Amino acid sequence: MTAAHKIDQPEHVVESGLERDDRKELCEMLGQALASTYVLYHKTHAYHWNVTGPLFYSVHNLTEEQYQDMATAIDALAERIRSLGFAAPVGLAGYVEQSTIKDVTGTPDAGTMLKELALDNQHIARSMRPIVEKAEEIGDTFTADFITDRIGTHEEFGWMLSALAMGDDRAPTP
Repeated sequence: MTAAHKIDQPEHVVESGLERDDRKELCEMLGQALASTYVLYHKTHAYHWNVTGPLFYSVHNLTEEQYQDMATAIDALAERIRSLGFAAPVGLAGYVEQSTIKDVTGTPDAGTMLKELALDNQHIARSMRPIVEKAEEIGDTFTADFITDRIGTHEEFGWMLSALAMGDDRAPTP
């Protein structure tokens, strides 16, 4: 974590059989996943609010389902970090800085929205794979299972968004 992401809350003792340094490294990875998910949540929500055109109803409903899922996932990611003994990252500026997803900067057409969100979900799925590897390496089966589930969810979101984009002749497909 960079200095902008440091939290004045002390870590708490965890006697789960996982070494402190391993938990800390895993929590840093989870923190980046949380930040990226938070930025994608915001982007998905912003596109949900601002979509127009013939795909309005489909995109509006699909993005609502997806941002609601991500809101739950953000909470679960933060709580997992806390349960491993460390403070969850805070601050919107820190999330944007730490995220591997670019923040939304405008309101493109529906096809472009779909393409961006599809690629962003695929990116998050790909970026979470090392978290599973680290969790398995240190014997944290709960985190490995949790993140594996999130990977599947983001892959499904990417597929759904791509499939919808294919129905829009103006939208390049990912």
